[in-house]
Amino acid sequence: MQPEDTVPADHPLRPMRAMVNEILRELSPEFSKLYSRRGRPSIAPEKLLRALLLQMFYSIRSEPMLLEQLRYNLLFRWFVGLSMDDKIWDPSTFSKNRDRFLNGEISERFFAAVVERARADELLSNEHFTVDGTLIEAWASHKSFRPKSDDEPPTSSGGRNEGVNFRGRPRSNETHVSSTDPDARLYRKSSGAPAILGYLGHALMENRNGLIVGVKTTRATGIAEREAALELIRGVSGSNRITLGADKAYDTKDFVEALRALNVTPHVAQNTTRRRSAIDRRTIRHPGYTVSQRRRRLIEESFGWGKTIGRLRKVHFRGLDLVGDIVRWTAAAYNLIRIRNLRAAT
Repeated sequence: MQPEDTVPADHPLRPMRAMVNEILRELSPEFSKLYSRRGRPSIAPEKLLRALLLQMFYSIRSEPMLLEQLRYNLLFRWFVGLSMDDKIWDPSTFSKNRDRFLNGEISERFFAAVVERARADELLSNEHFTVDGTLIEAWASHKSFRPKSDDEPPTSSGGRNEGVNFRGRPRSNETHVSSTDPDARLYRKSSGAPAILGYLGHALMENRNGLIVGVKTTRATGIAEREAALELIRGVSGSNRITLGADKAYDTKDFVEALRALNVTPHVAQNTTRRRSAIDRRTIRHPGYTVSQRRRRLIEESFGWGKTIGRLRKVHFRGLDLVGDIVRWTAAAYNLIRIRNLRAAT
């Protein structure tokens, strides 16, 4: 008996595995460029990437826990492409291949291929989009946020894990940097939220079915959301006028004017708190504006899935490139689930 024989014909992973296999066959020439033909045979990259997707689908916290599942879970073995007798590789295999996949831009190519599957099924809107950003906690503690001058903050107690007293010592990204993850920035998502070390993940969603068509990761700054939104929308804007929904954080004069220059109608929520909104009545009087404001909330579902099911609540990687890579894989995994569900519904 093989793992294939134990998986029901109507199991929800079957259509997703078919999509993944089709994409991986297309990426096979790219894999050939990444691996040398000399030395011992490498673990097939297709198996590693299927395992990475499983880790997101089933909220598995780490690679060692994933490999433990692969030792006895027949469903996991079938999805990855392992037989009953295949040995499980070492956890260091993921670490050795992670940079290889990153340099080969495999996550970008895989994400783009998933979006093309949705476009071929006519699941995407070409006119109406939504953009938003979310704060992703970095794998760095507040204790690592040290002054750039190398002055040590006073400790409150002795021992191996010493407490740190920050009272009376203001900290900012201009004067401090994390010693464990220099790319992480101290950031507060809202006025009532605590400041944490993190990154900003940005997503561009089409409004018809809530699929992610663009993704980007940046350092956490006050203007990063709007800058990333403009970069993402440039990738889809063309001669036809499109709309872009967003929340109040994007209601600034510069951002709205930049959208209009790109032939994009800004369906941004009005922010009238202590100032005048950059969105006037010529925009909000149209019924399409109301529809965009209602549909834009779908993007929160992708962020919620990424943080509760995926691995984005607190990333276990350091550095902007690696964090951006895992954000793209998470967006691709979310789209695969959405495409499967939409295909089943139709």
